[in-house]
Amino acid sequence: MAQNETTKLILYVAGETPKSLAAIANLERICSEHLDNRYEVQVIDLKKEPRLAREHSIVAIPTLVRQLPAPIRKIIGDLSDAEKVLVSLNVKGAQ
Repeated sequence: MAQNETTKLILYVAGETPKSLAAIANLERICSEHLDNRYEVQVIDLKKEPRLAREHSIVAIPTLVRQLPAPIRKIIGDLSDAEKVLVSLNVKGAQ
């Protein structure tokens, strides 16, 4: 990933369940600690916009999608393992 490239992330959740809230908190922590203000996060609540699950091929929640930089990558779960998230998103050592 280029040094100054912005990472665009979309987190799909379903309401304010403990798992959804944990995923949001974990993502905020990971981004602030490792992406050095080079990120944009959008949280989509599929309870409010259920049609997006089908349109965006979301089969489980919470799901984190890295839109940019390409290629698109997806991670399912509460994002509690920061190391796994960083490796999956290919942003290891981003700071």
